[in-house]
Amino acid sequence: MAAWTQRLAGVRGVLLDISGVLYDSGADGGVPIAGSVEAVARLKQSQLKVRFCTNESQKSRGVLVGLLRRLGFDISEGEVTAPAPATCQLLRERGLRPHLLVHDGIRSEFDEIDTSNPNCVVIADAVDDFSYQNMNKAFQVLMELENPVLISLGRGRYYKETSGLMLDVGPYMKALEYACGIKAEVVGKPSPEFFKSALHEMGLEAHQAIMIGDDIVGDIGGAQRCGIRGLQVRTGKFRSVSGCIASPPPTKSRVGHVFCF
Repeated sequence: MAAWTQRLAGVRGVLLDISGVLYDSGADGGVPIAGSVEAVARLKQSQLKVRFCTNESQKSRGVLVGLLRRLGFDISEGEVTAPAPATCQLLRERGLRPHLLVHDGIRSEFDEIDTSNPNCVVIADAVDDFSYQNMNKAFQVLMELENPVLISLGRGRYYKETSGLMLDVGPYMKALEYACGIKAEVVGKPSPEFFKSALHEMGLEAHQAIMIGDDIVGDIGGAQRCGIRGLQVRTGKFRSVSGCIASPPPTKSRVGHVFCF
């Protein structure tokens, strides 16, 4: 207990991943992870600030929050930092017109973005829309540009649904990077700007927050590179088999029961 008290000294806010930490998604909407609804409620009743930091790119922020509320979570749309709204802001600021390779569930997020005569490609977790035809179209758009810009909503390798592990956007992003000889810009975890945006919304400095997630690279590693403490749960995509996850940073901690600290 003394060790945990020392590790959490000065923490004033908690950043929570959603998929694999609060719930496992699935065709039927998904199921909450045991203890997570109660854990969020306890955090909300504490003196800590709470913000949800997700790379979700199959559902709009509003749809995601509605689902979580139906599962019993105390959460509002304004408490969620997600990559699609952040990407739209970036596109407006830079005058970019995207070719969208995204899931139909988030297309509405881009309704006010000009997509005519694209000068960049935005890729997200498109699931079944990651066909050869759609990937090749994105490749063609990039290759026709003098200065190709590829923007990826996260770069995760895989995630967990109720039916098992699922490929995330990262492998497809890497395919386009390799084919086009370019480097994607990542909006979402582990991008430092994404974490800084969440901290700004909380009104906290990096040393005052802790990130709780199931992804050793995107959640924990990304947070620690920004000076945020990281806590990995043993749910979601967590794997203890050698070779399935990156070697953990030395200051990382894992917990067996979600948020059990």
